[in-house]
Amino acid sequence: MDKDKRISNAVIRRLPKYYRYLKELLRNEIYRTSSNELSNMTGFSASQIRQDLNNFGGFGQQGFGYDVFNLSNEIGKIIGADKNYKIMIVGAGNIGQAIANYTGFYENGYEVIAIFDNNPSLVGSTIKDITIKDIADVEAYLSENFVNIAVICTPKSVSQAIADVLIKCGIKAIWNFAPSDIKGPDDVSIENVHLNESLFSLTYHYNKREREK
Repeated sequence: MDKDKRISNAVIRRLPKYYRYLKELLRNEIYRTSSNELSNMTGFSASQIRQDLNNFGGFGQQGFGYDVFNLSNEIGKIIGADKNYKIMIVGAGNIGQAIANYTGFYENGYEVIAIFDNNPSLVGSTIKDITIKDIADVEAYLSENFVNIAVICTPKSVSQAIADVLIKCGIKAIWNFAPSDIKGPDDVSIENVHLNESLFSLTYHYNKREREK
């Protein structure tokens, strides 16, 4: 079995956080760190961090710790942060507009190149110099333009139908913000994002501490 398939999704989800804090160390001109220092920054235990990194070769040296620059580069390669990606957004409502306007994506190699919607009052207007196109034209657009990632920000009533069209057109990665999980074939990567789940987690911890008082 391929090694990547044996690595749990929980490990993969921790890697971007390691990457973010390593980049922060580099910005502060700190070039060496340890699992204990990373533990203090990330909130994960030092042993957990070492176990996670050992899945990919370890990268550390006994008595030295981690070379921040090299570790950052290696994790960047693992999560694909060393490449550039072209993104399209379907749904130009509040979430779609927020994603299109978020400068952090552009700084990390993610470029929004197209936005689609079915609202006549939005079609033809622009977000960051990108003209919003009619969703009816999405298949024609994808027949002539390559897109790495599609972002779905539509109502849940149409999200699966939109995903089906995108998949039929060759999209292999979907970031779904619709309030309903979408599904696709095994060769399509799908990340279903539910903002309220994160909020519920926050309110759980908040209420737990309130009860403990």
